[in-house]
Amino acid sequence: MDDLLTVDRLSGGYGDKIVIKGVSITAKSGDFLGIIGPNGSGKSTLLRIITLILRAKEGGVYLSGIDIRSVPRKELFKKMAFVPQETLINFPFRVCDIVMMGRIPHLNRFEREGGPDSAAVERALELTETAHLAERLINELSAGERQRVIIARALAQEPAILFLDEPTSHLDIGHQIQIMDMLKKLNKERALAIIIVLHDLNLASEYCDKIILLDAGKVFGEGAPDEVLTYQNIEAVYKTVVLVGKNSVTSRPSISLVPGGSLCRPD
Repeated sequence: MDDLLTVDRLSGGYGDKIVIKGVSITAKSGDFLGIIGPNGSGKSTLLRIITLILRAKEGGVYLSGIDIRSVPRKELFKKMAFVPQETLINFPFRVCDIVMMGRIPHLNRFEREGGPDSAAVERALELTETAHLAERLINELSAGERQRVIIARALAQEPAILFLDEPTSHLDIGHQIQIMDMLKKLNKERALAIIIVLHDLNLASEYCDKIILLDAGKVFGEGAPDEVLTYQNIEAVYKTVVLVGKNSVTSRPSISLVPGGSLCRPD
């Protein structure tokens, strides 16, 4: 199977500050790829460069072999969607209207939504189990409900690849599992490629088929969870002592913290 996404020796950041340094990634349809690393390692910056929110300084990003910089934005965002870390919306839009915003790449200027757009919105609401919220106002929802609605908006774009920046960071453990279970179901049933930034190493271990570990803007480790989530890698990058065992149900790596086990970062 050919690569859907190719990130080739990508570098970039903010102004003259280079945060991402020569990162290369590949993903195919149906991949569930997690990006992990300590604060400041460049996880969110990498997603912003890949999705053209930030401009790359060097390297390139290719979708099905085509440089995304050569693709008109409306065409590009029919194929890739981005769920940002912050989902707060200050205006009291109805949920159905929020999700319909995902159809913008499919509409010509001044064109009104039609039957295919309404059908795409209905499918996205059903997939995220938010159809019962369709007439509710977005600012009246819980954090977990709002997160699912924002994901529904991205799904309404009908993308081939979905990028998410820490979608579980403000949620309790129950809502975290709901969101991750939903994403895994979409990934498996629809062959949707998912690239997700996560802080929680155990969530990354349980749900991701492949993990990229970043440190100081570079790839420190890459591979299956049991290849990347070793105590040696975690201690080297996070500068803290951990115990790495196996989840008794899934046999995937399970990381436990050791209180008082922080290692001093070198100057």
